[in-house]
Amino acid sequence: MPEGPSVRKFHHLVSPFVGQQVVKTGGSSKKLPPATLQSLWFQDAQVHGKKLFLQFDPDEEMALPGSNPLAELVGEGKLEKEAMGPEPTLGPSTQEPSAGSQCVELVSGDSSGQRGHSPAAGAQRWLEIRFGLFGSIWVNNFSRAKKANKRGDWSDPVPRLVLYFGGGDFLAFYNCQLSWSPPPVVEPTCDILSEKFHRGQALEALGQAQPVCYTLLDQRYFSGLGNIIKNEALYRARIHPLSLGSLLSSSHLETLVDQVVKFSTDWLQGKFQGKGWHKQIYQKEQCPAGHQVMKEALGPTGGFQRLTWWCPECQPRLPQEEPQKLQNSEGT
Repeated sequence: MPEGPSVRKFHHLVSPFVGQQVVKTGGSSKKLPPATLQSLWFQDAQVHGKKLFLQFDPDEEMALPGSNPLAELVGEGKLEKEAMGPEPTLGPSTQEPSAGSQCVELVSGDSSGQRGHSPAAGAQRWLEIRFGLFGSIWVNNFSRAKKANKRGDWSDPVPRLVLYFGGGDFLAFYNCQLSWSPPPVVEPTCDILSEKFHRGQALEALGQAQPVCYTLLDQRYFSGLGNIIKNEALYRARIHPLSLGSLLSSSHLETLVDQVVKFSTDWLQGKFQGKGWHKQIYQKEQCPAGHQVMKEALGPTGGFQRLTWWCPECQPRLPQEEPQKLQNSEGT
């Protein structure tokens, strides 16, 4: 699924439509029929990690808009007609926050905890959007087929949701899950692209006796971080993905957090400057030093197994790491 920088870009694309009324809808969504958004007013847009939230209200009168999370990193950019193309991500990577976690993304306004059902008439509506493998948003244009599908035809992708506004402008959402949500409450301390990102909390999480490549994908501490950022940050920090955090020095852990923030920020800024993202290890056969790259699906027992690329020369295993310790950590 698209990672933090991509969803931040999506937020930038939809923000100019805040304050406008939805005059017509379309799309293939079955769980949340597009018609339920007909005539609603688009009031606010917020991004939390890998999720995008859109607020709709039946009345034109607007509440105070939320802060623009992009303002921390970039200035006002020119609205592009087309969102990013397919990101070479590898599917779901989030680990759902456990009860009592330090970073809570959502606070429900009712006790039912139900999602996906339309709120009562006259109530504000928050639409939660989770993007899939090739999720994207297009502005005033539709995605076109770039190659034949498995059936051999050139059918264009079908948008999950289309929102039309006055003047003929529209937003098209592709490859995403839509559901009504409680009002989102931002907790920037776990957002890797926030100025309020809590380094101490992140370092404490990384110091656990488990492979750091598992911890990096934990959205409770690294909201917005996905498989691409994981691979690139570990390579730049010269840390083996299966290194136990408890055996790494504080300087190694500090460097890893630095690389997470730097790569994520550079990636986002590159999107606004029209530059491609620069990868050194992800999906590579050789590292920049010319060494053969290893690739393997890694993940905790019973959890997500994510393809991981690393260089055995540039990212050596720690000498004090014993196979038995690693095996025990994977079983926790």
